[in-house]
Amino acid sequence: MSQQHVTLASETDWPGFRNEARRLLTRLTPPDEVAWHSRVGAAEDLFASDDESAAAAPRNGGTHASSMNLVVPASFLTLCETVILHNDPDRFGLLYRLLWRLVHEPGLRRDPLDADRVRAQHMAQAVRRDMHKMKAFVRFRTLDAESEGGPLHVAWFEPDHHIVEAVAPFFVRRFTQMRWAILTPERSIRWDGEKLEIGPGASRDQAPPADAGESLWLTYYRHIFNPARLKLSMMQKEMPRKYWHNLPEAELISPLSMEASERQARMIEAPATVPRRRIPVRAEADLAEETFMRTSAPSSQHTSLPSHPADPRQPSTEFRLPDDPVEALAMLGKLTDRCRECPIGEHATQSVFGEGPVGASIMVVGEQPGDQEDLQGRPFVGPAGKLFDRAVAELGWSRDRLYVSNAVKHFKFELRGKRRMHKTPGQREVAACLHWLESEIEQVKPTALIALGATAARALLGRPVAVMRERGQWHTDAQGRQVLVTLHPSALLRADPAGHEQNYAQWLEDLSLASKHLKR
Repeated sequence: MSQQHVTLASETDWPGFRNEARRLLTRLTPPDEVAWHSRVGAAEDLFASDDESAAAAPRNGGTHASSMNLVVPASFLTLCETVILHNDPDRFGLLYRLLWRLVHEPGLRRDPLDADRVRAQHMAQAVRRDMHKMKAFVRFRTLDAESEGGPLHVAWFEPDHHIVEAVAPFFVRRFTQMRWAILTPERSIRWDGEKLEIGPGASRDQAPPADAGESLWLTYYRHIFNPARLKLSMMQKEMPRKYWHNLPEAELISPLSMEASERQARMIEAPATVPRRRIPVRAEADLAEETFMRTSAPSSQHTSLPSHPADPRQPSTEFRLPDDPVEALAMLGKLTDRCRECPIGEHATQSVFGEGPVGASIMVVGEQPGDQEDLQGRPFVGPAGKLFDRAVAELGWSRDRLYVSNAVKHFKFELRGKRRMHKTPGQREVAACLHWLESEIEQVKPTALIALGATAARALLGRPVAVMRERGQWHTDAQGRQVLVTLHPSALLRADPAGHEQNYAQWLEDLSLASKHLKR
């Protein structure tokens, strides 16, 4: 049997490969009778004619395998889309051989140690690694800074595999507002702010020289270089030397590494730095003076300020609140800034007190502020707050008529790298903050409360609450107030995206039960 030659449109012609592989498979053409080529660099005289290739004679007496089961795992299609970007010229043959064997050898699907499968997985891993390196090690230099469309940023990169077009959407998303171009030996891409253009390859001497921005970047790199965390072997694993000649910061690695020991010794000997806090910790006596000065008339309303953190054994000092609820809420908000009854307040940017009108018929209580709330000083302004606002709008409510707050007034988090990740407050911390919430409720005087999540429900009802079992139900707190329990919007954001619409609709139905309490 003569060998059939299949020529694809390009090195990454996945649709063409898929169609040709399906055609060959239905004609029962075994892998060892197929030679795969791409149009780029192909020598016409080595191939069979187009007519001969297109009209490949079917086997088995001229019949097609129309009844053959061509269903393969979805993971195999994903593998093909990645492996086809590899630079190995035998990749098409390998993928077709795997396809043939998956159809004719069902047991292959359960054999992770098969040589062909292992080889394909290694090729896919190499492609993914190359894509990651391109995203990490592209360095733009500025050209045409005075042009009408804005400056053009150009970068040079040398990928190991055919990944340029596959990675292009990442740079479009990342630098949507920029005009940029990335030159590589095989393909080049350019974004003008509206459309992406794919062009031929370029040479390194077409890339722009160093500019003033690069000098600024090198200055920044020198200052963030931490000699105490220097691990050259790990650094070279993540940033292999073959990329160094295209990275401006690479020229600093050797001198900075040589100075690392001396710089580390200076860091150890240097005195500790004192961080600057946004909220100054003030003496209790100063707070007492400020509070009494703002109290315009005698009142029966009192609250207590927690002990100063320097001496937690000192008893709390009782303060008189103004008769005006608006002034009283403003004072409570200022006092929570200095609260240190639990450790959370010591590390947060600021307290996040409730907001909304006095006399609001519905008070919504969440768990605690998130990262954005901590930075902005307002409740429900982060991702969960956006979802809450959407629900409020769809219910026909107005957030201006709701009073929105949290059971805990400071953001509890743990650092993961540079990100502050939410951490659920403990019972002791919720209990320490409870008197602030009760004072808030006393001033607002809502007719009904909505508890978003287990922490808020426990604070309001004084008992553990199984939210999934008790959601969408009205409960009565110790003071006889009506409390509606439902999920916190962040729970919907963390849930499986496939069920988002159903979960959201059910959550909206829970909230709608409070509509009867809303003042029109």
